[in-house]
Amino acid sequence: MVKYNSHLDTTFSALSDPTRRSILARLMDGALTVSDIAQPYDMSLAAVSKHLRVLSHAGLITQETKGRNRHCHLSPTRLHEAAQWIHDYEQFWTESFDALSGHLATLKTHNEED
Repeated sequence: MVKYNSHLDTTFSALSDPTRRSILARLMDGALTVSDIAQPYDMSLAAVSKHLRVLSHAGLITQETKGRNRHCHLSPTRLHEAAQWIHDYEQFWTESFDALSGHLATLKTHNEED
């Protein structure tokens, strides 16, 4: 049975934006400063910081201050929870289609016997 997780709404909302998904992909290689994250995007540092706040609020990244720089790290727990939720639905539909396939095969066999 698929369990509802209250964090899923926030996680999927954060993941709905392509810039935020791009930021997460870049953080897969390791921690980056806010300036490093902002570098390839054609937007202000304030706009990038807003994206980072959304990701942080969703629990997808953590931020720490080292000296004058803020470093962002990928935090995989919430992403894993979302992936597990999707996997549970995939399993449900796979089992449902397998059952339907079995039922159709039975109907076909009965029709061929008639």
